[in-house]
Amino acid sequence: MNAQILKNPGIAYWAAGLTLLLWSSSYAAIRFGLQVFTPGEVAFLRFAIAALFFTVPVVLGLIKLPPRREWPVVIVLALIGNTLYQLCLGYAMTRISAGAASVVISTVPSVSAVLAVLRLKERLSTRAVSGLAVAFAGTLLVTLGRAHGVQFEPMALLVFISVACSSIFFVFQKPVLVRVDALGFNAAVTFVTALSFLPFGLELPHKLARVPAAEIGAMAYLGLLPTVVGYLSWSWALARAPASRITSFLYLQPVLACVIAFFWLGEIPGWLT
Repeated sequence: MNAQILKNPGIAYWAAGLTLLLWSSSYAAIRFGLQVFTPGEVAFLRFAIAALFFTVPVVLGLIKLPPRREWPVVIVLALIGNTLYQLCLGYAMTRISAGAASVVISTVPSVSAVLAVLRLKERLSTRAVSGLAVAFAGTLLVTLGRAHGVQFEPMALLVFISVACSSIFFVFQKPVLVRVDALGFNAAVTFVTALSFLPFGLELPHKLARVPAAEIGAMAYLGLLPTVVGYLSWSWALARAPASRITSFLYLQPVLACVIAFFWLGEIPGWLT
């Protein structure tokens, strides 16, 4: 890697900031789409649009998909890190706010760090362990928070499953990315995810003729910007600046998600959030 780029990672930070903004807006876009679509339909539209985008450069040979021997791992990671993740998050967001969901999801870097210790034998400092405890306490409060009181919200537990799925995806793809191109890996994962959601899209041809254009536009936005541009700019940033600094941007995601949800959906975060 170019040492000069690492000394001046300003552009990489801007790329990470762009990703942060796009990913933060995805919570409001999902919640907006759930007004007319089921969680499975939202996920199918999101990844079908992203898959269509990747199809052209793959056909033209600009993006090289992983070799055949890597596909079993790609399929498993796609089903865990995208399919199960999106279903759990989508169904949870039928009951909890976009801001609350983003707070719980923001623990992904912490859970990934623990998993990296177990799977990749990485070391975790005492300060990091303290941070994990604070993160868990905060997300537990959000899970218990409902309306103006403290009540258990079972659907919020689905977000914890999403956190586990995302952490598994991030940690277990690391050895794969040593062997395959990151862009080709992301394209392959997108294709597998879109196909896995195909059963949820069987009623969409009839539904799309009736739903408002705003919801369709939100799904197009979700598929192209947070899914395609967001992941590409994230990979670009990680390649040009220290990973520890880039991933720390994710802790700002709940703040931006709450602000975007307020202006887009009129959601007002509860005091626990």
